[in-house]
Amino acid sequence: MSVEILDGETIRQFVADELAFNASIDCRFANLDTNHDGQLSFMEMAKELMSMRVLEVHFGIDGAGMNHEELVELYRGIFERFDKDGDGNVDLEDFRAEMKEVLLAVAAGIGFLPVQMVVEEGSFLKMVVEREAAGL
Repeated sequence: MSVEILDGETIRQFVADELAFNASIDCRFANLDTNHDGQLSFMEMAKELMSMRVLEVHFGIDGAGMNHEELVELYRGIFERFDKDGDGNVDLEDFRAEMKEVLLAVAAGIGFLPVQMVVEEGSFLKMVVEREAAGL
């Protein structure tokens, strides 16, 4: 983890740079697609969401207070956001579209004033910071 300074415009520029954005999305998708079938199953995505501590970090929910069924239901809801066509799998295009929405929502939430935040190594926000630092 590192402390970085970000603003919404920096994130929007990253998303607008189709080459950089798609390369980062494609890499993350390939890492998640553990069986290499070109689709993300619920289990592949749930494993990633759990490892990233999505509940605690992004939603402020302590997963320890939830029973197994509640956790599965919450992760299923997140998965369904990515599964645009409802076929039970997330393909690369679905993943790109949802990640674009997520990052643009983060940009809108941050606004135009720079904010200092802790970002995870290898996260999309860390990639945004590194891209800006490289002058791209």
